[in-house]
Amino acid sequence: MGVTVALIQLDCSSVEPVYKRVPRALGLVAKAAAKAQFIVLPELWHVGAFDIAAAREHAQAITGPLVTDLGALAKQHGIWLHGGSFCEESDGSYFNTSVLFSPEGDLRATYRKIHLFGFEGGETTLMSGGEELVVVDTPLGATGMATCYDLRFPELFRALTEGGATAFLVTSGWPTLRIGHWDVLTQARAIENQAWLIACNEVGAQPGIALGGHSCVIDPKGVVVASGGGSEEIIYVDVDPELPEAWRVRFPVLGDIRLR
Repeated sequence: MGVTVALIQLDCSSVEPVYKRVPRALGLVAKAAAKAQFIVLPELWHVGAFDIAAAREHAQAITGPLVTDLGALAKQHGIWLHGGSFCEESDGSYFNTSVLFSPEGDLRATYRKIHLFGFEGGETTLMSGGEELVVVDTPLGATGMATCYDLRFPELFRALTEGGATAFLVTSGWPTLRIGHWDVLTQARAIENQAWLIACNEVGAQPGIALGGHSCVIDPKGVVVASGGGSEEIIYVDVDPELPEAWRVRFPVLGDIRLR
């Protein structure tokens, strides 16, 4: 049976303060929950992916109010919620941490972004990279978690696939300047691993950067079954969790891997 997924392609422009954006984003999740069973938010959406000063200012523990509110929202609406990522503070260190909640509101998985963006005064000026791959069972199948710049490292997605993943959830803050790369890389990661790829990007203007949107859902054959534009929107798509295995049996590329 298919799963209806909603991508919240949020406008994260710096002119909107955090105290306004958070409730507005939670309201969009509630709206999407009327149609979807699985909802995804972008990377560092509460502050904007390129506003590192704001990320530091609004960093929280994993037990902080943002994560607590996301879990409560998932429980209230009985949905799976990928809450995007936030700047996690832990013992004096900072991480770009994604959070995934079950319909019971349980924090089912966390993923600390492994590959940090180090250009243009990026994450490496504040955050530390994670070290652990995450694959978690969801209605989408065995689901691997990744964040934005991770897309440029195919070995991460291959490792997730070897760990059992048949779907990838990617939360992102990818700029308009390189949106052509995004379009190619998202499709390539799905094709080469014969897996669903569900990628939620943000839009809007942050200091010196425009965010590119183009949130997408790509099936295991590499078909782009849904894609967003360059403005705020909610994208809905039905995902068949049985398709990856059927395609892998019919076209068994993964069985021919020789270099590991």
